[in-house]
Amino acid sequence: MKETRIPTRADMPPYLLVWSSDECMPVLLGLGIGIMLNQVFICTTVGLVVAHFYRKFRDLHPDGYLFHLLYWYGFGFTRSKSMINPWIKRLIP
Repeated sequence: MKETRIPTRADMPPYLLVWSSDECMPVLLGLGIGIMLNQVFICTTVGLVVAHFYRKFRDLHPDGYLFHLLYWYGFGFTRSKSMINPWIKRLIP
């Protein structure tokens, strides 16, 4: 029987190496757009700068602030695994 890894908190974001998934997205998006435009270095550098400022923004605000801000302006992620239903009583893996 294999052991199942249970995260410390139910709302922790998935990690890619040492960065959380929301920090990796600007860099990967810049890399993808850079490949399409044949300007990989410039677009990846812009992605790294955006990720740096996003990390500063995230450190100054409480956890989940950006999700709540997006939800407030009408971008709902109700079926997403990163936002669990607040009304459930028990979490079953």
